[in-house]
Amino acid sequence: MSLPDLALQIFYGRLAWGIVLLALLAALVPARWRLGRRTMAIAAGGMFLLMVLPGSLSPAYGLGLALQYPSGLLVGCCLLGLHARWRNEPVPVLMPVSLAAPLAIAGTALYLDAMGVLAQGYYYAAFGAVGAPLLALLGVAGCALAIARGQGRGQVIVLLGALLLFSLLRLPSGNLWDAILDPLLWAWAVVALARHALRRSARRAKRLGSDSGAADDKLPDLQPLYAAGGIEHLSSSKEQVSGNQ
Repeated sequence: MSLPDLALQIFYGRLAWGIVLLALLAALVPARWRLGRRTMAIAAGGMFLLMVLPGSLSPAYGLGLALQYPSGLLVGCCLLGLHARWRNEPVPVLMPVSLAAPLAIAGTALYLDAMGVLAQGYYYAAFGAVGAPLLALLGVAGCALAIARGQGRGQVIVLLGALLLFSLLRLPSGNLWDAILDPLLWAWAVVALARHALRRSARRAKRLGSDSGAADDKLPDLQPLYAAGGIEHLSSSKEQVSGNQ
């Protein structure tokens, strides 16, 4: 087990929480309101001053007690959102399914393991002195290959940054899972999957409704034919009864 230096860990925690809070504040601003670069720079400076306050005066202190440190992947995603705001581009609020699905599954497995439902020691295995760094290096190689092929640059770049942060500095906690997953990121992934599922269901229901409406428009109106057929059948029945009499 190789843990990061405590001073470096504290510095990372304050910087990371500042980035996450700044991204959350920027996300609360409606998209139609364009944030100027000067406004964003002032907000970033104010957030930095808040984070460097000593001891419990810093918001990072209470957040660290409640949620520990943000993962490198969450910080990278927040930086992507801030970069989009800086360039006045649309900020993707929903996490893509390709990233949300594995994070939601992995986080659920970890939390079930921590509660004793699985009890396989998945979290503590990521402290390994050989297996965890080797797995991180394989992930770095995979990300580099994906970037070279031009596949999902934004997502892959932030994942690469999180893996390098762990591989080089062992941040944020010396555990590989903490580098790519945290409670906030897991909750974001679960909500994103639920929203994607609801949108897909709504699109499917709308498509089925439009298809059934188009099919109804193509069908002829058979009520007059049925009515005419019923009258003819009734007339023939009366004639047959009269002939028998």
